[in-house]
Amino acid sequence: MNGSADLDGEYDYIIVGAGSAGCVVANRLSESGKRRVLLLEAGGRDNWIWFHIPVGYLFAIGNPRSDWMFETVTEPGLNGRKLNYPRGKVLGGSSAINAMISMRGQAADYDHWKSLGLPGWGWEDVLPVFRRIEDHFLGESEAHGTGGEWRVEAPRVRWGILDAVREAAREMGVEPVDDFNTGNNEGSSYFHVNQKKGLRWSAARGFLKPALARQNLRVETGCLTDRLVLEDGRAVAVDFLQDGQRRRAHCKGEVVLCAGAIGSVQILQRSGIGPGEVLKEAGIAVQVDRPGVGRNLQDHLQQRAIYRVSGARTLNETYHNLFRRGLMGLDYALRRRGPLTMAPSQLGIFMRSDPDQTRANIEFHVQPLSLDKFGDPLHRFPAITVSACNLRPTSRGEVRISSADPAAKPVIAPSYLSTEEDRKVAADAIRVTRRLMRQAAMAPFDPEEFLPGPAVGDDDAALAQAAGDIGTTIFHPVGTARMGRQDDPMAVVDKDLRVAGVEGLRVIDASVMPTITSGNTNTPTIMIADKVAREMTA
Repeated sequence: MNGSADLDGEYDYIIVGAGSAGCVVANRLSESGKRRVLLLEAGGRDNWIWFHIPVGYLFAIGNPRSDWMFETVTEPGLNGRKLNYPRGKVLGGSSAINAMISMRGQAADYDHWKSLGLPGWGWEDVLPVFRRIEDHFLGESEAHGTGGEWRVEAPRVRWGILDAVREAAREMGVEPVDDFNTGNNEGSSYFHVNQKKGLRWSAARGFLKPALARQNLRVETGCLTDRLVLEDGRAVAVDFLQDGQRRRAHCKGEVVLCAGAIGSVQILQRSGIGPGEVLKEAGIAVQVDRPGVGRNLQDHLQQRAIYRVSGARTLNETYHNLFRRGLMGLDYALRRRGPLTMAPSQLGIFMRSDPDQTRANIEFHVQPLSLDKFGDPLHRFPAITVSACNLRPTSRGEVRISSADPAAKPVIAPSYLSTEEDRKVAADAIRVTRRLMRQAAMAPFDPEEFLPGPAVGDDDAALAQAAGDIGTTIFHPVGTARMGRQDDPMAVVDKDLRVAGVEGLRVIDASVMPTITSGNTNTPTIMIADKVAREMTA
């Protein structure tokens, strides 16, 4: 890695970005041994302990070693606030710092993609792909597979207070389920996680590491891609910066962008592929005027409600007690169990924000802890966080470059809560959260609303305002290079993820989703990568 030799000759495939999608694509395209494959990653190696201990996300998010440290613009829907916008900066990408939650979404999400004129993307089409990539602790079934590279396990820690929240959901009519990933995720359950024996299982560990011994795969880290080189309408090379030097890699086959919903847009736009007005403003000559590049940004915004509790153990007390922290570390060292194995959220609840919804449209992430924001210490009082997010927001934002400089941070404008529908769902989600905390199962713990606070009234305007005050990203940006039919002027790629107007170029990552999936987006991204990469080599 990071070799100093010149990149010689031509490659059959150049993959830009070794994140969740790029690791999968590199594995699949190099599998036969016949094709020469180059994988360029702007971040570094995943040789830091906190990339592997699950609770390490607390140290990785907001750290320039592992996070690109992006932020949004000032958002009107968030009452003038900006949000930090973490993206992984390492082999494995965001799968090295994310919540490790294994979630497919709902069957109707993919059937909707198919209804948009995208054959091959319905639930019955993608379910075999999900099964094929998995090594699932539940074993082989109609829903799950074994023997794949994507390890899925049960959580290795339980909390009594979360069991009580699950019972409270049952009292509201939301039944416990064993598995969120059968096509209908309505219900409550502990999240299944991408871990193996108490260690994070990133895309780099699952898909890239087994392929590194292949002589036809070359991986270079610390490579900040500047632009693609186009000749006669075809992508023929990639220009990048490494160790302060400008380098070029030539491609005789296909260039595959896997830099994510933010990174792939930056590279396309710096290459002159995107909305003409954005490119001209950045001083870039327009090669292909594609207005959809960077548009259609979707993300899951969560309302982070916090409740003080009593008579229950939460992580807050353990965090501030040196003896308990020592026991926690010992438990992990000896058994690979306990709080150090925790995903950021442990309990999930999928339900409807109002009776008119045809399927679950909000997802709760429930945590036995509370803090002001990532990077801050946990609160000194016992508390739980009960975050509800709108699974299918109608707000649409954009990503655009701020200049031609590859080191310049992008402009990220999610436009959260910019539609009346999203504001209503946010208000209803806070109402549902309050009702959940008022159930009989929670009474022994005397939950007291800390955020948004009891002073916030129950009318739509007050709750929408509160949602803007406490809303924060759940780190699921998608859609900025969406796939669509040939006659769709806002589509960036076709159903095979080939970029419209450019030969020899594909985008394979979360940016191609036409609409966001109803749940955490990492596993769907890996599914997309496996599906298309296998089709490329078929």
